[in-house]
Amino acid sequence: MEIEIVNPHGPHRSNNGGGDLEKGCGGGGATLAWEDLTAVLPNYGNGPTKRLINGVTGYALPGRIMAVMGPSGRLSGNVVMSGNVLLNGRKKRLHYGVVAYVTQEDVFLGTLTVRETITYSASLRLPHNTTKDEMNETIENTIMELGLQDCADNLIGNWHLRGISGGEKKRLSIALEIITQPRLLFLDEPTSGLDSASAFSVFQVLKNVACSGRTIISSVHQPSSEVFALLDDLLLLSSGETIYFGEAKMAVQFFADAGFPCPSRRNPSDHFLRCINSDFDDVNNTLMGSQRIRDQKEILGPSMKLTTVVIRLRLLQKYQISETARRVKARIREFSTTEGVVFEENIGSQATWWKQLWTLTKRSSKNMSRDFGYYWLRILVFIAVSICVGSVFHDIGTNYHAILARGACGGFISGFMTFMTIGGFPSFIEEMKIFYKERLNGHYGVGVFILSNFISSFPFLVAMSFSSVSITYFMVKYHAGVSHFMYAVLDLLLSISVVESCMMVVAAVVPNFMMGVVIGAGFIGIMMATAGFFRLLPDLPKAFWRYPVSYINYMAWGLQGAYKNDMIGIDFDSPLPGQPKMKGEEVLTSYLGISLSHSKWWDLVVVAVILISYRLLFFGLLKFKERALPIFNTYYTKRTLHHLKKRPSFRKTPSFPSMRHHVVHSLSSQEGLNSPLH
Repeated sequence: MEIEIVNPHGPHRSNNGGGDLEKGCGGGGATLAWEDLTAVLPNYGNGPTKRLINGVTGYALPGRIMAVMGPSGRLSGNVVMSGNVLLNGRKKRLHYGVVAYVTQEDVFLGTLTVRETITYSASLRLPHNTTKDEMNETIENTIMELGLQDCADNLIGNWHLRGISGGEKKRLSIALEIITQPRLLFLDEPTSGLDSASAFSVFQVLKNVACSGRTIISSVHQPSSEVFALLDDLLLLSSGETIYFGEAKMAVQFFADAGFPCPSRRNPSDHFLRCINSDFDDVNNTLMGSQRIRDQKEILGPSMKLTTVVIRLRLLQKYQISETARRVKARIREFSTTEGVVFEENIGSQATWWKQLWTLTKRSSKNMSRDFGYYWLRILVFIAVSICVGSVFHDIGTNYHAILARGACGGFISGFMTFMTIGGFPSFIEEMKIFYKERLNGHYGVGVFILSNFISSFPFLVAMSFSSVSITYFMVKYHAGVSHFMYAVLDLLLSISVVESCMMVVAAVVPNFMMGVVIGAGFIGIMMATAGFFRLLPDLPKAFWRYPVSYINYMAWGLQGAYKNDMIGIDFDSPLPGQPKMKGEEVLTSYLGISLSHSKWWDLVVVAVILISYRLLFFGLLKFKERALPIFNTYYTKRTLHHLKKRPSFRKTPSFPSMRHHVVHSLSSQEGLNSPLH
C-alpha cells in the first residue's frame, strides 16, 4: 500500500443523517479515507498466511480526534499491507509538512531545554526567509498551544540530569511535529507509560490541536473514562476486523443494542476490550472452577458468561449489518468521486545548507558540553591514565633497557589509550536516534550531519589529546622540541578521531548499544594485534595480516610515526659495555622493524586518510540504507503479493482500484522510525 494525498480543504458536512460525526472544531483540515486495508504476515511454508488487519474501512475528519483501539499486539517488519487511502479524494504521496507522526518513544537530547529543542527544530524546518521575530513568535505560540510554558526553560533530562515529566515529554513530541502546521497528525499510543492525570492532559492538548482544524488519528491503549470522553470518533478492532466505527459516545449504545451493555460504574474502554479480547479465554476456562470467577460472572450478568470469541462474533455481525457500516461505505464512495483543493506542500527542511550546518553544530556542541558522559568523563579518565603512564615510565632515559620501555609506552598510548575512545559510543547512539528520526522527516542530509558532528566534537578531541600528551610527554621525557611535541599531539588526535569514526560505522551497521560496544572492541583489538608492537610488522603472516590488514590499520601507521618522532635523532647505550652508542634510526630498523623509507609525516598523512575513509564509509552506509531498503521492500512486497494472489482467500477487489502496495511497520513497532507512511 502506498498512501497518497493532497492538501486539505474544510471539513465535510453531513448529508446522510450522520450528524455529529461530520462536524469538527475548525476548518482547513484534511479528510482521510481508507478502504479495505489489509495487513498480512506471509507464511511461505505449509502454514496459513495470517491476516493481522482484514478489510478495514473508515475515514477521519478535520477538527476531530479519532482513536484506534483493540487488544495489544506487535507486528513484525515483514508485514505486507494493501488497500486504498485517499486524502481529500486525491491520490498523492504523503509528504511531511502535510502529515506528521508522533512515535510512542519520546526521542530527545536530554541536555537541552524544552525551548531549545523547539527552537532548533524550527531553525531546521522553517523556510530560510523566516525572520527572527516570526520564528520566535512561532516558537512561543507552539509552547503556549501545548501548555509547556511552565517547563519551557527546564532541561528535558537524561541519565544524570533531572528533567521534565513523562506527560511534558509527550506534549513536547507533539509540539515538534505541529511546528510546521501539518494538517494530518498520527500518534502511536501517546498515553503509554503515563499516569491518568498526565494522559488526560495530553489529550486535552490534542483536543485543542484538533479544534484548530487538524485531523488527528491516534492509537490508544485502554484510555481512562476521562480520556475516552475527549475522543470524537472510535475505530474498534479485534483480530484485525472492525467491531465498531463511528462516534465514540455512541459505542456504548452499540454494545447495549448488541446485548452487551456497559455496567454503570465501568470505564467504557475497559468494557469494550473485555468483550473483544479473546486472548485470555483459555485462562478463564482454566479458572472457571474457582468461586471468585463464578462470583464475577454473576455480577457481570448472563450475557458475559459467553466466551469473548462468541461475543466478538456477535458484535462483528451486528456492525456489518448496521446502518453505520452502510453510511461509511457510502461516504467512502463519495470521497472517491470528490476531489478537494490542492494546497502547497512543504517537503522536508526549507532551511539553507549553511543554516542546517550552523544549527546542527550549535546543538551538538551544546549537547556534548552538557552531557558529562559524552566527553568530560573521558577527558578526566585520559588525564588520570596519562598521569599513571607518566609515573610508570617517568624519566625513561636513553640506556639500552629504555629502548623496550619507550616502545612499550608508545604502544600503550597508541593502543590502549585510543581504545578508551569507544566509551563515547552510548552517547553517540542517542544522537543517532535523533538523526534517524529527523532524517526521515527530511530535516537535513547525511553529509551535513556528519560534518556538524565532526566540527562540534573537534574541540573536545583536541582537549583530550593535548592534555594527555602534555602529561606523558614531559613526565616520560620524550624527544624534546616543540615540533616533536606537536607531532605527538596530532598523532594522538588523529588516532582518537579514527576510533570515533570507526564506532560511527559500527553504529550504522549495528545500532544496538551492547552489540556495538562488543563489535567495536573486537575490531580495535584486532587493530592492536597487527599494529607492530605485540609482533613486529615484518614478522606478521604475509597473507591477510600483513597484506592488507596492517596497511589499512590506523594504529600501525600511528605507532610507526610515534616511534620515528621519538627515536630519530637520539643515541642509545649499547647492550655491551664499551661499545659505541646506537642511533635511533638503527634501533627502529633492527629492533622495532620500522621502515625508514618514508618520513613520520607520511605516517601522519596516512592516518588522516584512514580517518576520512571511515567518515566516507559512514556516509556511504547511511545513504545505502536509505536507497537500498525501499528497493528491497518493493521487491519483497511484489514477490509476496504475487505469492498471495495465488490463494483464493486473498483475492478481493476494492471499490476504487489501486495497484500500489508498500511494506510498512505497525505503529507499536516503530523504534526510531518517524512515520509508518514514509
